[in-house]
Amino acid sequence: MDIKWDDLSLEELKDIQKQATKAINSFEARKRKEALTAVEAKAAEMGFSLSELTGGAKPKGSKAAPKYCHPENPAKTWTGRGRQPNWVKDALANGKNLDDLLIAK
Repeated sequence: MDIKWDDLSLEELKDIQKQATKAINSFEARKRKEALTAVEAKAAEMGFSLSELTGGAKPKGSKAAPKYCHPENPAKTWTGRGRQPNWVKDALANGKNLDDLLIAK
């Protein structure tokens, strides 16, 4: 197929790009599915399921246990990760330190 790229309009070029992206994504999805089917078949042939061999689905993120709590409202907690909640900032501004806000164990 011999295409004269210089003769195409911007709209035609973008349409070709969109079609090519769609075709690439479809191709990759098909190949991924074929690979998964082949691996599952091989695992079954050897007496296993794929999840047994891979350890099953792993969680994307684990929730951390709360480490600090509000001194007057224990329902307000913070893990110590990410941004400090306003109640932590207020406590620190009023002379407390993070050790004062630790959840007793």
